[in-house]
Amino acid sequence: MRTALTDLVGCRHPIVQTGMGYVAGARLAAATSRAGGLGIIAAATMSVAEMTGAIREVKERTDAPFGVNIRSDADDAAERVEVMIREGVRVASFALAPRRELIARLKDAGVVTIPSVGARRHAEKVAAWGADAVIVQGGEGGGHTGPLATTLLLPQVVDAVDIPVVAAGGFFDGRGLVAALAYGACGIAMGTRFLLTGDSPVPDAVKRLYLEAAETLVTTKVDGVPHRVLRTPFVESLERSRLLRAVVNGARFKRLSGLSWAAMIREGRRMRHGRDLTWAQVLQAANTPVLLRAAMVEGRGDLGVMASGQVVGVIGDLPSCEELIGRIMAEAEAALKRLPGP
Repeated sequence: MRTALTDLVGCRHPIVQTGMGYVAGARLAAATSRAGGLGIIAAATMSVAEMTGAIREVKERTDAPFGVNIRSDADDAAERVEVMIREGVRVASFALAPRRELIARLKDAGVVTIPSVGARRHAEKVAAWGADAVIVQGGEGGGHTGPLATTLLLPQVVDAVDIPVVAAGGFFDGRGLVAALAYGACGIAMGTRFLLTGDSPVPDAVKRLYLEAAETLVTTKVDGVPHRVLRTPFVESLERSRLLRAVVNGARFKRLSGLSWAAMIREGRRMRHGRDLTWAQVLQAANTPVLLRAAMVEGRGDLGVMASGQVVGVIGDLPSCEELIGRIMAEAEAALKRLPGP
């Protein structure tokens, strides 16, 4: 299936695996790209050295195009961009709108820039700055999310920008891919569906919790901004003592990341300004990497936060990325044949 996305990045199928922190490492990204989709390394939770190593590992596993996701407001964002350019990464992905100068540097080096956005105005901004495409996530998506459903947000963005639009939030099968194409998107991006594959590094015990899950909730108690996660007793307990927990987790994150207190304070100031947060919310943001790591790396579903899209309730298996993408494309072909002819 050829679309503006496959033409732009060189993948065989218009399916993107999103950059999920502590989930989308070299193994998952390589498996996705090898299967014909676009795999993306989640480097925002990696050091620069770890990111470089992950990029090289993907290149050893496949010669298919792949991307790297970083935080545009990180203290070392410019350094990470230079690493991507030096290592020949095809796609640069951003969870927040990248600065104009980062987009310009990447475009000059021939790297495709695809920010993720959750509002029409954000899509218009990055398109004006020169982004090559945009991933638009509706409120059904996991992790940090907005209030507007994909079915309402997607057509708004498609009408507002003249660059390729990839749809995210609520997708898990071939029928969804066809629906996204009908709205004017050039492909779909999925997180939870790729998390629940045999190629995902998430511990089996945590995958079982996802497969058994019936619902998600959107909470601001993790890091101060709306976050869609699995509903668990631990998440519900975050109502209590969250500020103290945030300070403690800030110290833990400092040890994990190797950042100095000065660097953490600088990043906190950027977050406060860029996301219009209060200082209490900035402190709470220290929760996110620590609580995600507890579940996704350490397997502690009882003590961690598990970001999840609403699709978790209709997922019941753990295929390989190759099986999943092959199945989605077969379903899409079948869905297209069922449509009435001219």
